[in-house]
Parts: sequence; C-alpha cells; structure tokens
Amino acid sequence: MQPIAAPLLQWFQANKRLLPFRQEPSAYHIWVSEIMLQQTRVAAAIPYYNRFIAALPTPADLAVCEPDALRKLWQGLGYYNRVNNMQKAARIVCEQYGGDLPADYDALRSLPGIGDYTAGAIASIAFGIPAPAVDGNVLRVCARVLDDATPIDSAAHKAALTAALSACYPAGRCGDFTQALMELGAMVCVPNGAPKCESCPLQELCLANAHGTWEKYPVKEAKKAKREEEKTVFYLTCDGCLAVRKRESKGLLAGLWELPNVEGKLDAAQALLFAEKAGCEPSELLKSVERVHVFTHIIWRMRCYYIVCKEKSPEFVWASDARRKTDVALPTAFRMFVEEEI
Repeated sequence: MQPIAAPLLQWFQANKRLLPFRQEPSAYHIWVSEIMLQQTRVAAAIPYYNRFIAALPTPADLAVCEPDALRKLWQGLGYYNRVNNMQKAARIVCEQYGGDLPADYDALRSLPGIGDYTAGAIASIAFGIPAPAVDGNVLRVCARVLDDATPIDSAAHKAALTAALSACYPAGRCGDFTQALMELGAMVCVPNGAPKCESCPLQELCLANAHGTWEKYPVKEAKKAKREEEKTVFYLTCDGCLAVRKRESKGLLAGLWELPNVEGKLDAAQALLFAEKAGCEPSELLKSVERVHVFTHIIWRMRCYYIVCKEKSPEFVWASDARRKTDVALPTAFRMFVEEEI
C-alpha cells in the first residue's frame, strides 16, 4: 500500500469537494459530520449538518440540549441512537476534557458512539494523528487495489488493513490522506456501479484494474435474513392534535416518540375497538394505508388506520402542529404515515 500516498494526495488536492465540514475542520465539526455520514449520503446530510451546527455550535451546547429538541434536529436522519450517544459523549467531553474533544485516539475511542472509524477520522483530520478511518469506501478501494478476496466484514481483515494503512500516512498530511481515501471511494471507485478507472490516480497500481477483476470486489459475507413483524398503527386525531407516545427506554427506537401501535394486523372493526378501549371515542374511520419499513435486522409490515376521535385519552400525548414542529421527533417508520395526505 505504501506507493498509493503520493498520487492519491495529488489527486485529492485537485479534485476534493468543497464540503462545509472541510471549511472549518475542527474536531467537533468532523465528529458531527462523520456520525451523520455513517448512514446518510453526503448531499442528504449537508442541510442537517448545517442546521445542527447552527443550533449547537459547541460540545457544551450539545451536552445541555433538551433531548426532544435534539431528536427533532436529527429527525429524518434515522438511527437515533447515534445522536443519543453523541449527547452522552458531549457531556463526558465537558466534564473530563474542558469542553474540547481530546487529541488522542484512545480517548476518542472510549467516548460513547465513537468506534474505530470515527476515532480515526477525528484523530487524523482534526489533530494530524496517523490513525486510519476504515469505512466501506476505504475497504472497497483497498480490496480492488490489492485484488483481495478476503470478506471485508472480517474484523481481523479490517484490523490488518488498518495496520497496513497506518504505515502509509505521510507526516503533515494525515488528514488529507484519510479524506483522500474516503473521497476516492465515494467519487471514483464507487459502490453499486463500475469504477471510473480512467479518472483514478491509483489506476497503474491497482491489481483489480490490471486483472480486469474489479466486479468481484469487495467480497462480503452472506447476510442473515431479516426478521419480519406485522404491526397495526393508529393515526388518531382530536381537535387538530395527534396522539403520540414515548417508546420504552430500551430496544429498537428506544425513547423516541411513536404513533400508537400494536403487534399484528387488525381489521377495521378491531382498529375502532382499540381506539374505543383506549378512551378516544372514535367518530370516523377515514382510511387505512399499508407500508413497509426496513431496519438493519427487522422488517416492519404495517397497516395504519386514520381515525378521528371525540376524546383526548390521557393514555396518549396529544401533540398540536406547533409542538410537532419543535420537540416531537417521529422516526421514519411512523413519520411516513404523518406525511400521508388525508
């Protein structure tokens, strides 16, 4: 891997995208951006990043942000445990490090929600430490350059590749080297399509290019089938307010707001009976819709009933439009029913 540094850095200097978190690459900015980008494309994440930094410009602001307001800022990005862990980490940063992220890989790695990749990104980009940030882009690039059929899901393989890349980091250009590898995977050695080998600075070094084998890589271990669950969801309204409730503090979507729901698929009569037993006194069933939401390991197959109610049952929180815009953040699995036109 040693020869890749010079051509890669030269290419990055000429071709890097102008992204907001590259304009002011502080440790906090890198941290926020990398956590957002773990499950989100760059173009989609940028407006969320800009809004988040404007609202919470420092770790201290993040540490004291009211949890529902924080989740509202995150709404649309999904995987809410990421932002929950960010707030836990921000509080530790304020308590133990004076409000600034530590310039130490191991200290960064010990913070909630910061794994090997994120610690490497912050350490190298913000602090110039030769700590690789090995994500899917980097794994794909290296698999093709090395013509390596080792499954990239292997922890041992990732550790070995991290060690090999550590030896390649050029003094004074650690942040650029980390970003160049990421950028090459995102823009040239792309996923889900043919790599743009004619534009690649590593074309002459790439064994998969020489052997015509790029389509084989990266190799991944077979995924387990997702578990499927059926649910009935209730869109209950009364006097312009929507019934919501908080999920349990542990498990999937822990602590987030949700629309009332039950296991299994109820028919219309059963749905109205649910609303009646909940103390909502249903007056009209407007419609039902069916949707599917896919999580990492689970698939929810959902039927939602839209019911107008006469009573605001104390079993639920009845959120006005104004409150829903400020501090009631619904995860996508439920928000898609709110966005459905009635």
